[in-house]
Amino acid sequence: MSIAPIITFKAGICDVDQSSKPYKIKARETPGYIYLYSDDDLIHFCWRPRSAPVDRPELDLVMVPTDGRFVPYDTRTPSHPTSKTNGRIFVLKFTSSSQRHVFWLQSKPQARSGDPAWLSPRDLKIGDIVDRLLQGEEVDVNQELASVRNASNDDGDNNRRGRDRDRDLDDDETMEDVEGHRDPHDHRRGGSGGAGPDATGGDFRQEGEDAREGGADGARAAANNEAADVVRNFLDSLKGAPGLSGDLAQPQGKLYPLLTDLLDPPTTVAMLDAAPDGYIDHLLDYLPATVLVMAQRGDDAGPLEKEPTPDDADEAKDEMTMGQKRALLKKVLRSPQFTQSLASLSMALRDGGLPSIADALGISLENGGLVPGGRVPLGGGEAIEAFVQGVKKTMRKK
Repeated sequence: MSIAPIITFKAGICDVDQSSKPYKIKARETPGYIYLYSDDDLIHFCWRPRSAPVDRPELDLVMVPTDGRFVPYDTRTPSHPTSKTNGRIFVLKFTSSSQRHVFWLQSKPQARSGDPAWLSPRDLKIGDIVDRLLQGEEVDVNQELASVRNASNDDGDNNRRGRDRDRDLDDDETMEDVEGHRDPHDHRRGGSGGAGPDATGGDFRQEGEDAREGGADGARAAANNEAADVVRNFLDSLKGAPGLSGDLAQPQGKLYPLLTDLLDPPTTVAMLDAAPDGYIDHLLDYLPATVLVMAQRGDDAGPLEKEPTPDDADEAKDEMTMGQKRALLKKVLRSPQFTQSLASLSMALRDGGLPSIADALGISLENGGLVPGGRVPLGGGEAIEAFVQGVKKTMRKK
């Protein structure tokens, strides 16, 4: 698949150690790029080592609009008085999930004072552009980048000597560090571009926020964007439904694990390993025909000449070995699309969609998914717990 990034910039990925609190954050030294591209009107947030091609990212997240935020981690604010870093840190977080992905900028720091954690106007602008793209906004990346000057620094001295010194400090040309590649209104017309030679950036040791590593493991999804499209269409169909109001937009009530926590890859893959062959065949019935046919044809097969029919899907399943079937299902369960679909479902449940979703899926709920003695849908963790308990109850009856 040809990928035309909207923006690319130098950044490294970080590993999160949750064995103690505050969590320890260790930056990988691997030079890398963060880049975003659009496919079927959904933004992909990707990270790859600089040695990897653009179509082989280590991390590929399909972002539901408004679900993700890309924010700077500023250790100088009162909320982080004891959490110091020696690098410029950004955190990718989600409103529908407890997932966190942490990155460090690898362009040369701009601070004349020597503070490695100081975020320059250019750094903040890069983060702002990414965050706005994740909200579904149309952004003219090149125009936005041109609006900031790299010569700004952290001591407020704007005399000529200071500007000259800033230029000496920044041995990366702007467009070698970060680049907008194409017309923001065109999601299909690609352009050349990329980032320049390797750059180094600050390392860091510790982050005070309870960051969590989770979600996608970088596996490429066999189902492409079909699962994400289904979830998006389902959420759109719930708009205007009773109970889906702004009052329920935030988590409330008791804490309860999200579906992304309950159905993480180690849990679901272990379930597949122990499942009988008949159950594996049953799960394949839920995959689109296109996915089954392409999996049976193999990676070296050319594009499909026509849309597969249900009969084509049945034939593909008959020709696949049990090993191939299990491998396909594991690939789907490890995919970013599956994780993001679970996150979107969690968001819909906690925001008041529990009764409508349960009714559509044929799941029995206590009190119809409403607050006891009232007509308001359950929200927050209570809604997710009621959904899980409803699934268990319905399955026992069957």
